[in-house]
Amino acid sequence: MKRELPLLLTAVIGMFMLLSFFVPHHVVSVPADYLQQCAVIVVAFGYVLGGANALRVNLEGIAKRQPDWPYKAVLVAALVFTVAIGLKEGRRWQESSTVSMFLYNQLYSPMQSTMFALLAFFIASAAFRAFRIRTVEAGLLALAALIVMLGRVPVGDMMTGWLPEPLRLGALQDWIMNVPQNAAKRAILMGAALGVMATGLRVILGIERSYLGGGD
Repeated sequence: MKRELPLLLTAVIGMFMLLSFFVPHHVVSVPADYLQQCAVIVVAFGYVLGGANALRVNLEGIAKRQPDWPYKAVLVAALVFTVAIGLKEGRRWQESSTVSMFLYNQLYSPMQSTMFALLAFFIASAAFRAFRIRTVEAGLLALAALIVMLGRVPVGDMMTGWLPEPLRLGALQDWIMNVPQNAAKRAILMGAALGVMATGLRVILGIERSYLGGGD
């Protein structure tokens, strides 16, 4: 029963949620909305569990004086302080005068911007390694990437300002992003959607059981 009951609940709830997309009746829609709200509550508890697990792992690292334990101490202190401030301010946390908004605007946002700025150098390094032109396809990919990168900055239009409008780098990068890039992205999204549908059906039918924490 430890395995059969979760499989049965998953199959019944999964079929019911699928049915709610095709049967617009309150007998189906109302319980479906309730189940979705329950899922939101479960996700919220998942955040709590993740925070508790982060505390446990980092506190163990601090206690054992691992090589990076000072960073773990900063993480734990920031986590505890942020949660305490959020609990104290409650629903007022979105007001501009609260400590929570100060922490978000003056600490979190600048650090997030710094992380994205650092990622730009890693992306440039990865692009340099990936765009080594050995085939025709790699050459086309490198050329398209160069046009898009130059076309998104003012220097690109300055370099090609003497050309007709359709041949300028800005117009070319717009065409690349709107036509071939969109076509490839939609194909990938369609494939991903089919993969999600197949995985969902495998879970509902009890074929996929990895979420139970073991094999067959």
